Amino acid sequence: MNSVFRNEGEEKAFENAKKLVLSGGFSEAALLDCSTLELREEVREMCGANTCGMYGKNWACPPGCGTLEECRKRVGRYHYGILVQTIGELEDSMDFEGMQAAEKQHKENFLKAAALLKEQHPELLALGAGCCTLCASCSYPDSPCRFPEKQISSMESYGIVVSDLCRVNNMGYYYGPGTIAYTSCYLLD
Repeated sequence: MNSVFRNEGEEKAFENAKKLVLSGGFSEAALLDCSTLELREEVREMCGANTCGMYGKNWACPPGCGTLEECRKRVGRYHYGILVQTIGELEDSMDFEGMQAAEKQHKENFLKAAALLKEQHPELLALGAGCCTLCASCSYPDSPCRFPEKQISSMESYGIVVSDLCRVNNMGYYYGPGTIAYTSCYLLD
């Protein structure tokens, strides 16, 4: 039994989750040891630079998703999860349509798998790639989130350096020229 799991039931639940996400269209899936989650202030500061244009405009992005300390409390209750990836093929480094197609596929697969996993893991915490896009227009900051139980914050909004997390959990991150990888995770306990 892997030392991340407290019992055989958890290991079996992980194996079932891995089969589910791989059959749902993800390219890769790997065990996530939650003790390797580092929520870094410098990543949050990059969010504050607002290069994506979502800072202060979405409940699932900073500052709407809470302080880094609040995020630490949320992830601190988990000890294992699953990393998932969609690896897209690109015609060249300027193939923005290919990038968007891979991102769209990743988000669709991610939401479907989140709903299925939540049936077996009601306390699931799903952290995606990019900002939450469940609503065409976010209610932030004028009204509460319309779907707080379905809201998806990005791994970066929680201060996670995705490439580092992949490396320490034995998952690839860069698959060579002509590819793009979108990475997300589900915390399962």
